[in-house]
Amino acid sequence: MNALLAADPEIHALIRQEEERQAAKIRLIASENYASSAVLQATGSVLTNKYSEGYPGKRYYEGQQIIDQVEALAVARVKELFAAEHVNVQPYSGSPANIAAYLAFLNPGDTILGMALPHGGHLTHGAPVSISGRYFRAESYSVDPQTKRLDYDAVRQRALECRPRLLVAGHSAHPRILDFQKFRAIADEVGAIFMVDMAHFSGLVAGGAHPSPIPYADVVTSTTHKSLRGPRGAMILCRDQYAAAIDKAVFPGLQGGPHDHTTAAIAVTMKEAATPAFKEYAHQVVKNAQALAATLLAKGFSLVTGGTDNHLLLADLSATGLSSKKVAKALDRAGIVLNYNTIPFDTRKPTDPSGIRMGACAVTSRGFKEQEMAFVGEKIAAVIERLDDEAFLARTAAEVREFCRRFPAPGLEHLA
Repeated sequence: MNALLAADPEIHALIRQEEERQAAKIRLIASENYASSAVLQATGSVLTNKYSEGYPGKRYYEGQQIIDQVEALAVARVKELFAAEHVNVQPYSGSPANIAAYLAFLNPGDTILGMALPHGGHLTHGAPVSISGRYFRAESYSVDPQTKRLDYDAVRQRALECRPRLLVAGHSAHPRILDFQKFRAIADEVGAIFMVDMAHFSGLVAGGAHPSPIPYADVVTSTTHKSLRGPRGAMILCRDQYAAAIDKAVFPGLQGGPHDHTTAAIAVTMKEAATPAFKEYAHQVVKNAQALAATLLAKGFSLVTGGTDNHLLLADLSATGLSSKKVAKALDRAGIVLNYNTIPFDTRKPTDPSGIRMGACAVTSRGFKEQEMAFVGEKIAAVIERLDDEAFLARTAAEVREFCRRFPAPGLEHLA
């Protein structure tokens, strides 16, 4: 990055520091990953210079000969990978993709029904602080108080009560596989559009490690980072009958020109995700999450739902009386990065809740397997026992740094 160094040494230095941080720490943020060098190069290409309002063959600016091919290739690869009828790769990120889907099907004040945010849903599934909860009549369903799993009879009852125009399935902090067929039946019974937000688990779907919602949903949204290991972008997949509505909602309904450099990186991501190596990776993500869960359970942790079926797990620290915010910050100082998170029926405030959320995507991209996840679980337990011992946290961080040297991170091979 010599040009950047010459032009702006401060930003150059900060990026280098971030590279070192990503290489030296165990990253368990469930929504983060490592993009490959190829994806990073596409993201940082001269496609940043282009503006392309419209769609391939129907642009509002000239000079689209190359860009049209880039976007068409990205769309074709997504279609093939996910067996989707129609694909739009222009949304800037996951939240705009969700809002675009709402715009395609809803009018202000229409009813949407999604998983409650404190129970594992996402802000854009109708949370009061989100535009989705302000512009629409947002209703929510919750997990069972005892099992912390979804009770589909209860979801059906909520749908019958509020009669949503759109039913949303998907989550940001739920460790179990969703039953898309049951959601489809509920949507059909109440006459709702059925939407799935698979942002968190789309990489697992691509790799065959998680059931696909595509055969059941009318529309599916997803980010292209997280478990897919791509750029910070998004996509909407839908049935052909909804293609025009979705495309008009994205452009001109919600945004202007797409980010062509991101579109190119999405195309690269889909090519990588179609390989046997990615399928192996996706299955290893689930194995690693379950190995971490097993280690934490053996250490006496309480896990929401008792474990995981996907890439993430949620530990309930309420019985310990500890501040999960304090726990997360201590773990970060010890070289283990995760986030504090609400748990279902949490009695603490969202800014300092009772849970910590962990994900296995990024560490699996580095090559961690079950043995390494056991190491991670043991370190988490040890840090929580000595939260206020700064010398111990520093020693642990040094140990983690040396441990991570054995597993070069994708995109950061120059640091190995």
